Amino acid sequence: MAKTTQITVTAESKPGVLARIAGVLGAAGVNIVAVCAAESAGRGKIRMVVSDATRAKQALAAAKIRCGEEPAVLIALEDRPGALARVAERLATAKINIKCAYATSGGGGGAVRVVVAVANADKAERALA
Repeated sequence: MAKTTQITVTAESKPGVLARIAGVLGAAGVNIVAVCAAESAGRGKIRMVVSDATRAKQALAAAKIRCGEEPAVLIALEDRPGALARVAERLATAKINIKCAYATSGGGGGAVRVVVAVANADKAERALA
């Protein structure tokens, strides 16, 4: 598990928005490690963990794409039923609210990486240690 910074972009939900953001980051040499893109009421919220948050923010600003950041923890779990439940239970016991969570998996019993956005990444890290 590691503390990380999640980059957030709120934009109009329309074709090409994610392509533009990913293109800007790619041209800046920033790798997207994890991404979650959701839409509600015509607005999209894109959350990303990237290889270099500082460079990502600079590239997005230069492209006139407003972004923010939130603390998060990146957790490596076994790809097994109940693994996420155990993590969520530990955070709940520590009174830590999960604002957002998304994961990547290779499937079939390998490793899973879960991004959990929380208000206090230090407290979450202690709860999961």
